[in-house]
Amino acid sequence: MATITAAMVKDLREKTGAGMMDCKQALTETNGDIDAAVDWLRKKGLSKAAKKSGRVAAEGLIAAVTDGTKGVLVEVNSETDFVARNEQFQGLVKMIGQVALKAGADVEKIKAAKVGEYNVDRAIADAIATIGENMTLRRAAELSVSDGVVGSYVHGAVIDGLGKMGVIVALESTGKKDELAALARQIAMHVAASNPQALDAAGLDPVVVNREKDVMADKYRQQGKPDAMIAKIVESGLKTYYKE
Repeated sequence: MATITAAMVKDLREKTGAGMMDCKQALTETNGDIDAAVDWLRKKGLSKAAKKSGRVAAEGLIAAVTDGTKGVLVEVNSETDFVARNEQFQGLVKMIGQVALKAGADVEKIKAAKVGEYNVDRAIADAIATIGENMTLRRAAELSVSDGVVGSYVHGAVIDGLGKMGVIVALESTGKKDELAALARQIAMHVAASNPQALDAAGLDPVVVNREKDVMADKYRQQGKPDAMIAKIVESGLKTYYKE
């Protein structure tokens, strides 16, 4: 039977982030083998993560990562806003953003991407076990240009590049990169403030437009307006809606 020292427990805690008593038990169960103890804790941790997977993760952070002509956004959810202020969670989200910059915006590809010995999905599961809350990589988006820049803005940033709302803007241009970057950031800030539904009127979802038309038409129909007048009022109202 190997002697379990305080130094061994400390080493295992630093490797895994698990509690002191759990580390001591893991070392006892594995006869002092650090690697085996890590696996023992991971199995236990993954079991904890599985139990938490049914809980709703509705808070979290957005990471915006750009590199010249390419940029990505990733959204990682947690159960509470408190976790969003956790440095380990912030590091996890930032790491996922960096991975997405190379892997692209496909969530499953991001999860499968390697980070050292393990993949992102494993890193999320380990964070769930250590922090004690369910977390999910909800979605990702990317933009790129052949020449120009991709700029970003994060609203309510907790640290650089991480916050509650993120926007990336791609500008295709042969202009000066520093000036383009400044403009892209300004546009991104405007997008964050105004929350537009599309780049232009043609890009709006037809279902949304038809719903807006029906609402306006019903409003004036109830006021007793004739159908011919309603059609003109709705047409004018849609122009205002498109501007907004």
